[in-house]
Amino acid sequence: MPIDPFIGPLHGNRGDNRERPGAPAGLTIAISRESGASGGSIARRVGQRLGWQVYTRELLEFLCANEAARQSILSDIPLDATVWVNTQLDRLRRDGRFPKDSDTDEMPRLLLSLASRGQVLVVGGGAGYYLPREISLHVRIIAPRTNRVAHMADWLRLSPEEAARQVQMRDERRAEFLLKRFGMRSAEPYDFDLVLNSGLLSEDTCTEAILAALKGKEADGQPDSRLD
Repeated sequence: MPIDPFIGPLHGNRGDNRERPGAPAGLTIAISRESGASGGSIARRVGQRLGWQVYTRELLEFLCANEAARQSILSDIPLDATVWVNTQLDRLRRDGRFPKDSDTDEMPRLLLSLASRGQVLVVGGGAGYYLPREISLHVRIIAPRTNRVAHMADWLRLSPEEAARQVQMRDERRAEFLLKRFGMRSAEPYDFDLVLNSGLLSEDTCTEAILAALKGKEADGQPDSRLD
């Protein structure tokens, strides 16, 4: 399947984080979603509103497998940001965030490198579990199974039975990923800054909620934001 993610322009002043040289001056949004819960569509809406780059799991996997493409995207990351990325990779190793049977760190290194710029949006890939909480907004998009099957049937032009099998297969694949990568059998609501039910809320409403949460978390990170 061809990869056609929305990639918008970067913009805005990321500031100057002098307390932690190399650390991101802006937040990254990490979106986790149940299959068929419209997480990708909501992510694109958020990316369009912010003018941020959007990286899907498919694009991330392509970049991990293609060194030339990966380097073309990461070539402008400054040295002090690279130091921060390596420090975070050491933290992940200490925390056991790498699978024991893996000798590669391409995915977490790529995610951290992208996040070192700030103002990017990542869909899937376990991004929210790799990125430090203080520099990311971790969002979970869920929906009742009936809604997810209906969405999958419409999106892929499948019969209800085929769509149900697709949802089941993708749910199992994501559960396997969580278990293999992070030793978790399911995503816990406490892992996220924000959990949205797209079966009850429209895509527009979910988009506005994410934007409001981002604005709030950005304000929480400012020293003067809690002063009267």
